[in-house]
Amino acid sequence: MNGFTFFPALGWVAGGLLAAGLAVLAILEIALFVRRRASSDETVWACIRRTLMLLIVAVMVLTPSVVSSTTSQAINATDVIVAVDTTGSMAVADATYGSEKTITRIDAARQAVHDVTAAYPDASFAALRFGASGTLDVPLTPDAPAIDNWANTLAVEATSVSAGSSLDAPIDQLLLTVKSIREAHPDDAIMLYLITDGEQTSNVTRRTFSSLRQYLNDGFTVGVGSTEGGKIPVIADGVSAGDSNTTDHWVVDPDTGEPGISKMDEKNLKDIADEISGTYVAVNASQTLADSVSAKSSKQWRMTTTVRERTRTTPVVWPLAIALAILLAMEVGAWIATSRRLL
Repeated sequence: MNGFTFFPALGWVAGGLLAAGLAVLAILEIALFVRRRASSDETVWACIRRTLMLLIVAVMVLTPSVVSSTTSQAINATDVIVAVDTTGSMAVADATYGSEKTITRIDAARQAVHDVTAAYPDASFAALRFGASGTLDVPLTPDAPAIDNWANTLAVEATSVSAGSSLDAPIDQLLLTVKSIREAHPDDAIMLYLITDGEQTSNVTRRTFSSLRQYLNDGFTVGVGSTEGGKIPVIADGVSAGDSNTTDHWVVDPDTGEPGISKMDEKNLKDIADEISGTYVAVNASQTLADSVSAKSSKQWRMTTTVRERTRTTPVVWPLAIALAILLAMEVGAWIATSRRLL
């Protein structure tokens, strides 16, 4: 649906003041003409012409525009897959992210996701979480706010359903996702951000991530937490990590009878980064993902159709510019004619 509106290029404050000033000058032009009519050689047409020029410029300052709705969007040919660990150990409050304040690992992961979407403002994104298994929550979309909203709702698995940490849990879903993206957009640059504490508590040998390498252009393993570690809170069903009710009880290590300690495993994260030919990034008080943008992101663009309807504002000042040019030409012509008569 199309509509007409004013959308000042200088902003409503500066544009409004300038337009009001020009309107005042137009009124003054008329007032001075009436006042000096008997003693001035200014014609009625000259007064009208000059008043119209001032009013036209005032309207141009307010930038008349046409608002149209569209579902088309030009997006960068970069596809970013974000995979976040939601196992129970992500509830450990030993992480920092851009400050000295200690937060839970899952909170650090949420902030990391927000930095990833901000780092690729025109890309497409897919979001996946993994615990006992990998789940694709958000298929590939150019709607970055949808990924941010997804990150805000991330919660760790309840202790009652947690089966321990198995780092290879997301491999199958990741493989399906990157393969489908590569087949749909063979020329796109595909990036992977795997956000986890790198802890592997399963007794089963971890599978390699190298099967993803043929589909990826670049990848990052993002370590959240500390190598010193912390106690794992018991998470009740429907309770998020960080809730004050979760910190009174801890997951007990059956071998010692004491609260278990979960530590970020940098070796696993570095190994996975090597398997996907990527980079390991440890986020902490001094390092975030704000600067971890892949040098292999695409420079190409393509058009796509989105589900969400967006509005586009298009300035329409050219008819006013033509009218102003004609009036200015007339003003110059009148000035030349007057100058010749006075010679």
